[in-house]
Amino acid sequence: MTQHLGAAAAVAKLSGWSDVPERDAITKSYRFADFNAAFAFMTRVAMMAEKMDHHPEWSNVYNRVEVVLTTHDAGGVTARDVELAAFMDLIAG
Repeated sequence: MTQHLGAAAAVAKLSGWSDVPERDAITKSYRFADFNAAFAFMTRVAMMAEKMDHHPEWSNVYNRVEVVLTTHDAGGVTARDVELAAFMDLIAG
């Protein structure tokens, strides 16, 4: 199991992420040029999530992707969430 880090510590390390009220989780909204770009982003993240065995909570509407990250078995945000968030930011451009 990964060591608990906490949403506040994670947000301090990431750009544009915020904590989820009343929950130890972090969130970010991504906007893309169109649906195809949003779906391509989700596909790349899905591949990395499978590799990490760490999956986001997310939704997609047209060019928007809303993401929530937390590590359920650790009871909150961990370094794994920060790692996946940083990957998302990198590929989102």
